[in-house]
Amino acid sequence: MIARTLLPGLIATLVASTALAADAPLPVMTQDAFLASLKADAQALFVLDVRTPDEYAAGYVPGAVNIPHDQLASRLAEVPKDREVVVYCRSGRRSEIAGQVLADHGYTKLEHLQGDMQGWQAAQRPVDVPRDPAACSAALKAGEPKPESCLPR
Repeated sequence: MIARTLLPGLIATLVASTALAADAPLPVMTQDAFLASLKADAQALFVLDVRTPDEYAAGYVPGAVNIPHDQLASRLAEVPKDREVVVYCRSGRRSEIAGQVLADHGYTKLEHLQGDMQGWQAAQRPVDVPRDPAACSAALKAGEPKPESCLPR
């Protein structure tokens, strides 16, 4: 009798907590931890910039790959599941959207870069600027992954 009355409540609680966990914000990686991780093993992290191609072409966190948040669901094959994925945008909103898209597709090694690009620049962290910003932006808009014009100067 007790099991019959408690079981529905327990199931409802479990379902509600699972739904809340799915919408939880990404864990934050501090800028110092990010830089230390890059220094220790540059290949350990996949740095995902989910801003627009024009924003990316104006400057990006070293090593970042640009996949705009609104294209991420159709470009998941470009994001490795076996590496820690560190996501950032300009201020945080698009990072959270991108993180949810990735989590919904089974990605579990996800972190959000503390402060996003605004915080990164405010802390005077290193920023890579493409060799040819206009060509970089055009190539990214055309869907070219990792265009040579986007390599840093």
